[in-house]
Amino acid sequence: MRTSDPGCQFGFLMVPKFSLGALSSAIEPLRLANYMSGRKLYEWRTLSADGEAVASSAGLSVAADLSVGSTEERLSTVFVCGGIDTHLFEDARLAIWLRQIERRGSNLGALCTGSHVLARLGLLDGYRCTIHWENLPGFVEDFPDIEVSEDIFVIDRSRYTCAGGMAASDMMLSFINRDHGYELAAAVSEALVCERIRGEDDHQRMALRLRLAVSQPKLLSSINVMSENIETPLSQTELARAIGLSTRQLERLFLKYLNCTPSRYYLEMRLNRARALLQQTCMSVTNVALATGFVSASHFSKSYRLHFGHAPRDTKRLASGSTPFRAHDAVLPASEPVSSALS
Repeated sequence: MRTSDPGCQFGFLMVPKFSLGALSSAIEPLRLANYMSGRKLYEWRTLSADGEAVASSAGLSVAADLSVGSTEERLSTVFVCGGIDTHLFEDARLAIWLRQIERRGSNLGALCTGSHVLARLGLLDGYRCTIHWENLPGFVEDFPDIEVSEDIFVIDRSRYTCAGGMAASDMMLSFINRDHGYELAAAVSEALVCERIRGEDDHQRMALRLRLAVSQPKLLSSINVMSENIETPLSQTELARAIGLSTRQLERLFLKYLNCTPSRYYLEMRLNRARALLQQTCMSVTNVALATGFVSASHFSKSYRLHFGHAPRDTKRLASGSTPFRAHDAVLPASEPVSSALS
C-alpha cells in the first residue's frame, strides 16, 4: 500500500468512560476505505493522557498508541472521544496539548460528548457544533453562547463534531466522499450494511411519529409545542388553543393514543428534562426547577420524588460519583402514579 496523504492522519484522544461504539464507528470506515481502495488513504492513532490504556463506558479498555505530546508526528485532525460523565472530565495535560496542536494547525473534532471538552477550553467559540441529543440540554445551559445543532454531525471549517454512535460513521463517510469520491464512500457504506449515507443535516433522533408509533397530526403538534415551552409551561387551555382544539378534544387524543392526560405527559417531559440538567450540569436544584417551569423548589422536589422515587439532590450526588442512593430511594415502578399538576 502507498503511504497515506499527510492530511489524513487522524488521532483519537480517549477520555475515561469514552463511547466504544463511537470510536469503532469512526475507525471502521477508514479501515474499509483503505482495504477497498487497495491504498493507504487514511492512518489513525489512539491517544491518552499518559499513553496507557483507557477504559470505555462498556468496561472494555483500549490501548493507546501514543501519549499526548510524545510524538512530533503531525496529526491532521484530533477527535476527543467522549462518553459518560465527560462534562466532569478535566486534565491539565490534555488542555495544554489540545491548545498547542490547534495553534500548530491541526483540526479538532469530537465524538459523542467530547464537545464538552473542546467547549470548556474555548475551542468551539465561534463555531457550530453538535453533541449527543441526551446531552443537549446540559450543554446549552453550560455554553449558551455556542451554536449547537441537533444534526448528526457538524463540519464547521476546522471543527468536526458528531453525536456519537453510528453518526461517527456518517461523518467519516462524508470525509471519504469529499476526499476520494462518492463511489468509494458508497462501497464502504454498503460494506457497513448501511442503507444510505446520511448527510450533515440529518437529525439525530427518530421522527416523533416513529418514536411514539403515532401519526395523529394534532397530537404530534401538541407534543412539539410542549417541548418548545419547557421553562414557561402552557396551561392546557393555551396548549389546546395553540393547535386549534378544545381542551376536551385534546384530552381525548392523549387518552386514546398515549393512555395518559396531556397534563401528565407534559409534566413527565419537564421532569425528564430536569433529570438531564441535574446529571449534566452544575446547576442547583432551585435553578433546575426554574429552568423546567416549576413555581418553587419544594414543589419540584415533591413531583420529582413521586416520579423517579428519589430526590433531585440524590440524582446530583449519583451523577457526581458521591454518596449512592439509599435502599429506600429505589426507583418506583413505571405504574406508580405521578402528579398531574401542570405548574
